[in-house]
Amino acid sequence: MLSVVITAWNEEKNLPRVVASVKKLADEIIVVVDKATTDQTAEIAKKLGCRVFSHAHTGIVEPMRNFSISKATGPWVLILDADEEVSTSLSSLIQKKIKDGKDYYRIPRKNIIFGQWIKNTHWWPDYVYRLFKKGSITWENTVHSIPFTKGEGGDFPATEESAIVHHHYDSISQYVDRLNRYTDYQADSLQKSGHTLTWSDLLTKPFAEFLRQFFARAGYKDGLHGLALAGLQAFSELVLYLKVWQARGFTPAHIPIPEFEKVIKSKSQELSWWVYQGKIDTAPFFSKILLKIWRALVR
Repeated sequence: MLSVVITAWNEEKNLPRVVASVKKLADEIIVVVDKATTDQTAEIAKKLGCRVFSHAHTGIVEPMRNFSISKATGPWVLILDADEEVSTSLSSLIQKKIKDGKDYYRIPRKNIIFGQWIKNTHWWPDYVYRLFKKGSITWENTVHSIPFTKGEGGDFPATEESAIVHHHYDSISQYVDRLNRYTDYQADSLQKSGHTLTWSDLLTKPFAEFLRQFFARAGYKDGLHGLALAGLQAFSELVLYLKVWQARGFTPAHIPIPEFEKVIKSKSQELSWWVYQGKIDTAPFFSKILLKIWRALVR
């Protein structure tokens, strides 16, 4: 028996799609609705034949996941977000995997962001813990936490046919709204960890995140979408450290211009290195060799 559990917060638009995608796969479908929901999510879930429960608003999904698992009656659980979808090919693979003798599985996700499948950076294969024997997986009650696992695990193949389809961000407003919620929790965590905020954090942290997403993780291969997402991730870092500053009462700090210039020059050098590395990565084979030799000679 397989219990499919779905967490939802204002998901009346997405819920019918995810429920329809698992109707033939699931022995029961459980929908846990955030109490802060203001739309018809709960009513729609009931009409679709789901078992419906409510959960106190926490702003993050992890506590809801643990609660939803406790309501499952089957020995196997497939946990989904309301903006996800299970394909026919993935359904068939799930039915096979639950007979393999392992305790839990990670499944890749095909993230659709601003209308496009994002195939680079951390967006693919974006493995997530979603299929497991009840009792094998629990989440820590922190944002984007990696769950605790028991027993032997495995991975589904990193192919489109084996992936959960994730209809992630439809608009910039949706992205910024979630960014605002997530950075609240991240800022609180940084505060509790005793992080010492410096003025340079507002420059170096967002810049480092942009370089990591656009160059190190090859976001540039996704074109304008990759550039936009790298910029939004960098903006998220800026907001995070501004919220840490806010939590400390907007404490004034002097910024020596020579030190500011030093930071800017350092980051400019990093950018130049990554731009050159991008040229190497995208160049034909022999051009790669020449570019690498040239960089070694001019160091």
